[in-house]
Amino acid sequence: MLHPSHRKSLHRLGRIEGQVRGVARMIEEDRYCVDILTQIRAIQAALARVEHQVLREHLEHCVENAIASGDADEQRKKIDELVAVLDHRR
Repeated sequence: MLHPSHRKSLHRLGRIEGQVRGVARMIEEDRYCVDILTQIRAIQAALARVEHQVLREHLEHCVENAIASGDADEQRKKIDELVAVLDHRR
């Protein structure tokens, strides 16, 4: 199922992809390190925004549906998935 905001995330990811290619070109062209680092930070910030949106969608749809279902096993599964993902972010 395509969440409503996934189209927006796909658009953002396309722009990020272009930014990454741009950084690769900057490195190939031996551009100034601080300029490269600035672009890398911009990419990281853009990815964080996409991550935040996907997480929000997951909570508002997948987790909310598990709660509404009343299925304790499904609820526990959704909680465990999120804990595993958030543990790996560190």
